[in-house]
Amino acid sequence: MTESNRIEYKRELNDKLEKEAIAFLNDKGGVIYLGVDDDGRVVGLDNSDDVQLKVKDRLKTNIEPSCMGLFDIEHEAMDDKDVVKVTLASGTENPYYWKKYGMTEKGAYIRVGSASEPMPQKMIEDLFSKRTRNSIGKIKSPRQNLTFEQLKIYYEASGYRLTDQFATNLELLTENGEFNYVAYLMADENGMSIQVAKYSGTNRVNLIENNEYGYESLIKATKSVLDKLDLENRTRTKITPKERENTRLWNAIAIREAVINAIVHNDYSREASPKFEIFSDRLEITSVGGLSNGLDEDEFFKGYSIPVNKELMRIYKDLDMVERLGSGMPRILEAYPKECFTFSNNFLRMSFPATEQVTQLIPQDAPPHAPQVIHITPQVEKLLQVISGEMSRGEIQKKLGLSDKKNYIRNYQKPALEGDIIEMTIPDKPNSRLQKYRLTEFGKKLKEEQE
Repeated sequence: MTESNRIEYKRELNDKLEKEAIAFLNDKGGVIYLGVDDDGRVVGLDNSDDVQLKVKDRLKTNIEPSCMGLFDIEHEAMDDKDVVKVTLASGTENPYYWKKYGMTEKGAYIRVGSASEPMPQKMIEDLFSKRTRNSIGKIKSPRQNLTFEQLKIYYEASGYRLTDQFATNLELLTENGEFNYVAYLMADENGMSIQVAKYSGTNRVNLIENNEYGYESLIKATKSVLDKLDLENRTRTKITPKERENTRLWNAIAIREAVINAIVHNDYSREASPKFEIFSDRLEITSVGGLSNGLDEDEFFKGYSIPVNKELMRIYKDLDMVERLGSGMPRILEAYPKECFTFSNNFLRMSFPATEQVTQLIPQDAPPHAPQVIHITPQVEKLLQVISGEMSRGEIQKKLGLSDKKNYIRNYQKPALEGDIIEMTIPDKPNSRLQKYRLTEFGKKLKEEQE
C-alpha cells in the first residue's frame, strides 16, 4: 500500500499533522497512518494511547472551522506493531485552515496527488464566499428555553458526563451564543417527528399503520424508529433435516446503518425529516437533501464521507450509534446492490426488498379466533420459548432477563397479546396485581412448531 490522494503515512506524530488533516478536510477526505514510513514500512508507535489523545486535542484545538465530528481516531495492529489510524471526512465549511496561521496560503492546504500543497489565495477566497450558510449549526433554534435531560442520560449511559459547558463543547450554540438548530433537535421537546408508515400493498393507497416518533430528543426518536423496524423485521424459521434456518425480512445490520445514515445526513435546514415506509414487498427509507455537495454517486458508493450535519455525526459517534466514518455504505452494500438506491436533487431513497411477503398469513388449521395477520418477531419468539403454564409479568420478564418494564410490554407482551399468542388469566381486570399470562391454543401450536 503506497501513499495516494487519500492515504498519508507518518513515521511518528510530528508538527505536520494539522497540515495533512486540513488538506484532507478541504478535499474528499482521507486517512493518515501514524507509525508507518513514507515507503509503507510499518515501524510502530511506543505509546499509541498517548498519541491518540494528542491527535484528538490538536485537531480539536488547532483547526478552524471546528472539525469535530469529521474525524475518527483508532488503534490498529499492523505487522504485530501498534499504529494509529486517523480517518478524516470531507468538510462542508471550506476552507479549513490552521488557526495560528489564519485563512492564508500558509494555513490552508489542499491534497494534490499524494502531497498536501498550500491552497492558492484566490481559491481560499472563492471557497470562503461559497461556504455553506444553511448549516444547522448556524441556524438559530426556533425556541431558546430548551432542556437536555434525555441527552444527558444517553451520554451518562455511554460513560460520559456532560459538564456545564456541554452546549459549547457539542457545538449547540450559534456564533451569537444562542441555541442553534442542532440544540433544537437534541432538546427534550421540539417540533420534529419521524414517520414510520405501513401499507397493505405495494403502493401508498392502503395505509394500515402510521406511527410518529419525535417531539423529543432526536436520539430518543432514532432509537424508537430502530425498535419499531426491528419489531417489524420478523424471523421466518424453516426446519430442515440438518438444521434450523432463521431468515429475517431484511438484513438487520444493513437496515440499522441505513436508518442512522438517513437520520444523521438528512437536511433539517428544510424543516423536513426522513421517512420510513413498509410495503408488502419492501422497506423504503427516504431522506431529504440528496447527495452531499461535491459528492457523486460513484464516490458515495465507495464510502467517501461528507457529513451533512457534522454536529449530529459527532454526537451519534459519542453515543456509539455510528461506528466509523464511511463504514455505513460498505456495510449496506454487503447485503444489497446499488440498484436499491435512487438519487434526485432533493431526496435520497433506499428501497430494500423483503425476503418474503411482509403480510404473512396464518396456517390453515389455526383456530378461528386467530388474527388475519401475525408478526412472529424475534422478541415474541423468545417469549414463546420461556412461557410455561400461567406466569406473571414479572416472572416472564425475569426469565427473559429483561429489566426494562416498558421495553418488555411494548416489544414482547403487547405484540403477543395482539397476535392472540398469549392471553390474560383475568381479562376483565387487565391491571390486576394477580394478573397472569398463558399461551392460547394458537400460541401452544406455534410453540410446538417452534420446538
